[in-house]
Amino acid sequence: MAETVSELEKTAGYTAADIQVLEGLEAVRRRPGMYVGSTDQRGLHHLVFEVVDNSVDEALAGRCDFICVTMHADGRVSVQDNGSGIPVDIHPQTGKPALEVVMTILHAGGKFGGGVYKVSGGLHGVGVSVVNALSKHLVAEVRREGSLYVQEYERGQPLGPVRLAGKADGRGTTITFLADDTIFTEMNYSFDILSQRFREMAYLNKGVRLKFVDEREDREASFFFDGGIVSFVRKLNSTRGVVHPTPIALERTVGDTQIEVAMQYNDGFSELVYAFANTINTIDGGTHVTGFRSALTRTINDYGRKAGLLKDADGNLTGDDVREGLTAIISVKLPEPQFEGQTKAKLGNAEVRLQVETAVAETLTRYLEENPPDGRRIIEKCLTAARAREAARRARDLVIRKSALDGLTLPGKLADCSDRDPEHCEVYIVEGDSAGGSAKQGRDRRFQAILPIKGKILNVERARADKMLGNEEIRAIITALGVGIGERFDLSKLRYHRVILMADADVDGSHIRTLLLTFFFRHMQPLIEAGHLFIAQPPLFRVSSGREAYWCFSDQEKDSYVNELQKKTRREVNVQRYKGLGEMNPEQLWETTMNPSSRTVLQVHVEDTVGADGVFDMLMGESVPPRKRFIQTHAKSVRNLDI
Repeated sequence: MAETVSELEKTAGYTAADIQVLEGLEAVRRRPGMYVGSTDQRGLHHLVFEVVDNSVDEALAGRCDFICVTMHADGRVSVQDNGSGIPVDIHPQTGKPALEVVMTILHAGGKFGGGVYKVSGGLHGVGVSVVNALSKHLVAEVRREGSLYVQEYERGQPLGPVRLAGKADGRGTTITFLADDTIFTEMNYSFDILSQRFREMAYLNKGVRLKFVDEREDREASFFFDGGIVSFVRKLNSTRGVVHPTPIALERTVGDTQIEVAMQYNDGFSELVYAFANTINTIDGGTHVTGFRSALTRTINDYGRKAGLLKDADGNLTGDDVREGLTAIISVKLPEPQFEGQTKAKLGNAEVRLQVETAVAETLTRYLEENPPDGRRIIEKCLTAARAREAARRARDLVIRKSALDGLTLPGKLADCSDRDPEHCEVYIVEGDSAGGSAKQGRDRRFQAILPIKGKILNVERARADKMLGNEEIRAIITALGVGIGERFDLSKLRYHRVILMADADVDGSHIRTLLLTFFFRHMQPLIEAGHLFIAQPPLFRVSSGREAYWCFSDQEKDSYVNELQKKTRREVNVQRYKGLGEMNPEQLWETTMNPSSRTVLQVHVEDTVGADGVFDMLMGESVPPRKRFIQTHAKSVRNLDI
C-alpha cells in the first residue's frame, strides 16, 4: 500500500497545466528534424529543395518554365520563378493576406483540393512555412498583375504587413532566406549536391530551364533537357556499353496519373532503377516500382517463350535476371500522392501499380515485337544473368553454410571482440598483415574486432555475383559482418554497428578504400544508409621537438605545428611522415586512430545515389576516357598525393 501511495505522490504534480501547446511555427523550431530530417548539411539543403519544389509545382501546373537559384556570398539563398505568384488578396478564413497565411501557417496551401495544382511535390502546405520557421530572416517577393508585393519575416514571424513595393514586369515569386545558424550545425551549402538535384529536376520536367548561380565561388550551371527522362537514361549509360541503341520510352496518362518510363539495357551487372513521384525521388520504391517490375518480368518471359528464345525446359527468368544491367527511370505525377513517412521515401497509392504495370507491359511488348534483334539481345543478356545467378546462389549458399554456427566458423583471420552486443561493437577492416598485427595488439579487446584483408579486393564493379563470392577476402567480410548478401541480406543480423575501413594514407590505400566502398555501395547499401559504415583517419605526420609531439592529419596542420614549435622551443623540429599503418607501433595506432576519445572517423553517407552510381562506374568501370577526364579535372583538389 505504501508503494501505491508513493506512485500517486509522484504523479500528483502532473496536471493539465503541464501540457504545452506550441503555437504557430514554434513546433518546427523545437523539433526541426521532424520536418527537414536533420540540422546538419542535409537539413540545410532540404530547405533549398522545399522552396524549389514549390516552383517546380508551378511548372507541373503549366505556369512556369524558368527557375533560378542563387547562393549569395553572405549565406542567403534566393529562389526565383516565373510562375503565377503566391496570391496576396485576403484569405476568407483568417482575414490575412494569402501570402502571410502560406508563409506562417503549417498545412496552408493551394495543393489540397486539386483545383489549382493537379499535381504537386511539395510538403503538402508544410514546405515554405517550415523554411520560414527555420530562417533567421526571409523575404517573400511576389510579382502579380504588374505589381510587386513584399513581406519580411524573422524566424517565422512577420516583421510587418504585406506591402505594395511598386510596379513589376512579368509575374512570379522570389523567396530569399538566411538559414538560422542557431538551429543548423552546418551552414555550408554544397554546389555539387545541389546542382545534381537541380539536374534531376530538369530531366523530370522537360521544357523547364533551371539556372543555378553560386556567387560564393563565381560558379554557374544551367539545366534544360528537351528529351526529359530519355536524356536522363542516356546520361546514366553514357560510360557503359549499351545492348540496344535507343532507350525504350513511354508517356501516357491513365485517369489522373501521368506516367513516364525510359529504360535501356547496358553491358554492366548493376540494376539502376530510379523512381520518382511528382519529381520526389522515392528511394524506397513503392507501388509504381512494383508495377514496373511485375510488367518487366512477365513481358520478357512471355516474349522469350513466344519468340522461341526460352525453351520449354528452361525455367522462367526471375526479376533479378531481367533487371541485371538495366537502367530505368520511372516518373509518375498524380493529384493525391500517398507517401509513406515525412521524408516521402515510398509511394503508397494502390491504383498506381496497375496503371504502371499495364502501360509498361503494352509498350515493352510492342517494342520487342517491332525490334526483334534488340529483343534477342535483351533475352540473351537475361539468360546469361540467369546462369550467373545460379552459380552465385551456389556460392552464396556456401558462404551462408560456413557462417551458420555464428562465431564457430568466423574467418580465421578475424580477431573478434568479447562483447556480444552489436550496438557496442565495432570492426576494423584493415589492409595488410603488418597493420592488422599492430591493430590487434593496440585495440580494446572488449568491443573492437580486427579483420585484416590481404591486398586489393576484387573490383565488384566489373564482376558478377558468382565471381565476387568466389573472392576469399570478400567472403571473409560477408561472413564476419553476418548480414548475408543478395536477397538474403538482413541488416538486423549485423554483428558490429560500426564498420570502420582502415587503410594506408597513400595511393594504394586510397585504391583499397575505393574498392571496399564500391563493394558496400553495390551490395550492402542499407548498411551505409543506416549509418554503420565509417572511414578511419590515420595521421600523416608526427611533428616533434624535444618532449613535445603532435600528430597531424594534413599538410596544413603539419605546417601550422612546425611553425608553432619553432617559435615556442627555438629548437630543431622533426617531421616524420607515415605512409603505412604498419609503421606505427600498437600504442601509436591506438592513440591516433583507434581510441574513441581521441580518434577521427568519417561516417559514410550517400547524399545522391544517382551521382554516386556515376562516380563508382566512372572510377571502377571498364571505360577509361571518362576516368582520365575525371583525374585531369580533379588533380588539383587531391588532399594527399603520395609520390
